[in-house]
Amino acid sequence: MENQNPLQNGALEGAAGNGGRSGDGSALIFLGTGCSSAVPNAMCLIQPSDPPCQVCSQSLSIPPDRNPNYRCNTSLLIDYCSSDGIRNYIIIDVGKTFREQVLRWFTFHKIPRVDSIVLTHEHADAILGLDDIRAIQPHSPTNDIDPTAIYLTRHSMDSIATKFPYLVQKKLREGQEVRRVAQLDWKIIEEHYDKPFVASGLTFFPLPVMHGEDYLCLGYLFGEKCKVAYISDVSRFPSNTEYVISKNGAGQLDLLILDCLYKKGSFNVHLCLPQTLEAIKRICPKRALLIGMTHEFDHHKDNEFLMEWSEREGIHIQLARDGLRVPIDL
Repeated sequence: MENQNPLQNGALEGAAGNGGRSGDGSALIFLGTGCSSAVPNAMCLIQPSDPPCQVCSQSLSIPPDRNPNYRCNTSLLIDYCSSDGIRNYIIIDVGKTFREQVLRWFTFHKIPRVDSIVLTHEHADAILGLDDIRAIQPHSPTNDIDPTAIYLTRHSMDSIATKFPYLVQKKLREGQEVRRVAQLDWKIIEEHYDKPFVASGLTFFPLPVMHGEDYLCLGYLFGEKCKVAYISDVSRFPSNTEYVISKNGAGQLDLLILDCLYKKGSFNVHLCLPQTLEAIKRICPKRALLIGMTHEFDHHKDNEFLMEWSEREGIHIQLARDGLRVPIDL
């Protein structure tokens, strides 16, 4: 695992990326940094081009834990250690690749459980892992366990109730057999998204963004000592949201984690690298990490370009990678 930079009161310090927890403080663990179809792109493997896609073909020869170009669906785990020493584990989004992320990164970083879940929206790459939550809950054939709190919008709740009715129903119908399923405690984020909520001791401020002009998605702002904004699916920032996270608005972020789908051009429902860099220049965080990348991005080569951009613009920016652990003082 490559070196990782902790954030403590906004300062950057070097730290080795060893397995397990490094110290006793909080940390951000990137469970996934790829697009909805993930990387490698399946088409590159079943119908290889000539020459083959370098990023995707590499996945066949290098183990994923040593390949920063192997990317699962975007998901962040917050290993939150409060001031009283209590540790909680909060996940933002549980997509199609959630089980793979658990097997790979929960074991590597010694994550013992999930205390709460926060959803950005109800698309497949954010919610289709909900069924697998049962695998990380205590075993009970009668479902007699404490449910995991899950925070989401009313729109997401209605969509999930259609996709996963058995995860939402409160009582069995007469004659219906008990089947072991994930136990979830659904908590609706207030409609206007202007009030914070607390998940497992950590305060989150919803950040409404456009994910295409016909769809509202949420990012989240969290952290008191270090301010972090996580925005995984965005094509445009409403002015109020950009003000909240901008240096020239409500105050500078210590870390911005931001969507970046393709290297060139534009896309109707996501930021691509040109728009991502422009947004970062406007928002002006102390540091930015990019997520949601397709196979167009080669981790090492493109991080060299981003390092040059960082030196020129005075904002440290890099591509994140699956399994990256960033110690941070929340």
